[in-house]
Amino acid sequence: MNKVGTVREVSLSILEKIEKQQAYSHLLIHDAMTKNHVKPIDKGLLTELVYGTIQRQMTLDFYMEQFVSKPEKLEIWVKLLLRVSFYQLYFLDKVPDHAIVNEAVNIAKKRGHVGVSKLVNGVLRTAIREGQPDVAALVKEPMKRLSIEISVPLWLTERWVAQYGEAKTREIGEALLVPPHQTLRVNPLRGNIDEIIEALVADGFEAEAHPLVPEAIMVFGGNAANHPMFQYGAFSIQDESSMLVAHALHPEPGMRVLDACAAPGGKTTHIAELMNDEGQIDALDIHAHKTKLIAQGAKRLGHTIIKPFQADARQYGKDIEEELYDHILVDAPCSGFGVIRRKPDIKYQKTAKDVASLSVIQFDILDALAPLLKVGGRLVYSTCTIDEDENRNVWERFLEAHPNYEKAPLSLPNDLTTLDQTDLQLLPDNNFSDGFYISSFKRIR
Repeated sequence: MNKVGTVREVSLSILEKIEKQQAYSHLLIHDAMTKNHVKPIDKGLLTELVYGTIQRQMTLDFYMEQFVSKPEKLEIWVKLLLRVSFYQLYFLDKVPDHAIVNEAVNIAKKRGHVGVSKLVNGVLRTAIREGQPDVAALVKEPMKRLSIEISVPLWLTERWVAQYGEAKTREIGEALLVPPHQTLRVNPLRGNIDEIIEALVADGFEAEAHPLVPEAIMVFGGNAANHPMFQYGAFSIQDESSMLVAHALHPEPGMRVLDACAAPGGKTTHIAELMNDEGQIDALDIHAHKTKLIAQGAKRLGHTIIKPFQADARQYGKDIEEELYDHILVDAPCSGFGVIRRKPDIKYQKTAKDVASLSVIQFDILDALAPLLKVGGRLVYSTCTIDEDENRNVWERFLEAHPNYEKAPLSLPNDLTTLDQTDLQLLPDNNFSDGFYISSFKRIR
């Protein structure tokens, strides 16, 4: 089998596992590349086929409905084969139409029978002949049309429209369809921005300093995790919006800090770098195996002040003395709607019930940890979601339950916040790659 066919077969296999097992795409892609010995030149195409097909799944299914009379009766793998083929036809310019059809038909023959290959051939050739269906012309109901166009489930589209308005929801949805760039966070204990950029560019990467976050480098093309300087610990891979969380905490050398939901440890190690690796960071996570990721990251970066351990943040405060920590970070478990670009499966797997359950957990964590902060200390609450029920509504409830806390000014690099601003909602359609929420509090008594 030729190289292109192999890539498409692997992509189909990944999509099938995601559909049947609800597995996460980014983990499956990495695993498939290793097991199938995917060549470096093909990795970009494989990633694009999988992510692009998932990102635009609802749009692609709508297209399929225009050319297949009863798509619900198709076998899963046939439906997925048509999805990935429609994605290539309508959203990629890299492969000629006839090649897309030929590859799909060959896969159908190999996995199915003559009838299936004829169906795939007929559907795709009709789609090429008739052109891309016009969603705006075919769907009159505004919310349903918007949902299909941005490929976001109807319940979530309606939720975002209620919170942000229809125009902003469209901008958010369209932004989430654009592949993210990679951002690096420089470890000042092992290097500086200029020398790292120089090393990356010398090895064929396109890299430049971030205009707003002082320790960030934007990288375009290639995977910087494969660079020797990553293994040396000169930098970490972390979205720039996520980097702002440690800055919001304002940790100082010698402090004792609690990172209450720390795994996999990106923010934990950033805090250690801002503390010049002086003091102590207690980094807990509810899953014991995830604390190993924190320890591995700290070791790679050369940090010695991070103490990872397993604990449920909702129960942790019952076993230790009050007013133990100078600062506390609660980067809470959330729906992840701000990082759909990186984990597109999320938008199809989460429900409104999940959001409601998560908001309870988020409040319970804040409530349990409140006594552990010293008077005058700072508590930062953050999530990688854009849902108000997980953000503003949670901390409003927290303040009602804890009158010894008040909102505190949120000071971030390069005047990203105003003088009296106490929280920040980053949306995926702005200059930052991910949607993120950050709020700041102070214990006053």
